[in-house]
Amino acid sequence: MSGGMYQWRRMTPDQRAEALHARQLERRPWHSPPHREGDDGRYLLTAACFEHRPIIGVSPERMGGFEEQLISACRSASDAVIAWVVLPNHYHVLLHTPILGELLRLIGLLHGRTSHAWNGEDDARGRQVWCGMCETAMKSDGHYWATVNYVHHNPVKHGYVERWQDWPFGNAREYLEAMGRDEAERVWKTYPILGYGDGWDVG
Repeated sequence: MSGGMYQWRRMTPDQRAEALHARQLERRPWHSPPHREGDDGRYLLTAACFEHRPIIGVSPERMGGFEEQLISACRSASDAVIAWVVLPNHYHVLLHTPILGELLRLIGLLHGRTSHAWNGEDDARGRQVWCGMCETAMKSDGHYWATVNYVHHNPVKHGYVERWQDWPFGNAREYLEAMGRDEAERVWKTYPILGYGDGWDVG
């Protein structure tokens, strides 16, 4: 399935199952980060397409390819990539890095490469693809766990799926398998997202 706007909501159940199965074949295990109170180096990275346009989401192939490049770049400058999700017009990555400057440099290079490639593919030379990126330091373990919940809940929040594990471009399924249903539910209830992201997350 390629070309045109990537519309998960318009896919048939069989098409969704096929996309999810293809992504599952490439999964890597979920790893908890170094975990101590006030642990420095834990950040949530957030970036959106310019004017919230669904440029990442032109096709499942583009979304999957970008996800792989993004996580590869993050892993090369991080001790742990904890939670991530890629949506048609933005992404979130929660990670632990002792070298934030180098990580941001690598993400900047990735944004540059993808801008050039996608503008060529879309016959849109000169188009602005990305609207910068921000990093949010985790202030506490509670902030961290609420962020884990927030990242995995993002596709549900934006109406793409009804369950975390049904979104193929993230690691919610691996998280749930590693944590177990009971513990994941406990974490969800103990560290609710409430209004997390309101005012800066994109639709």
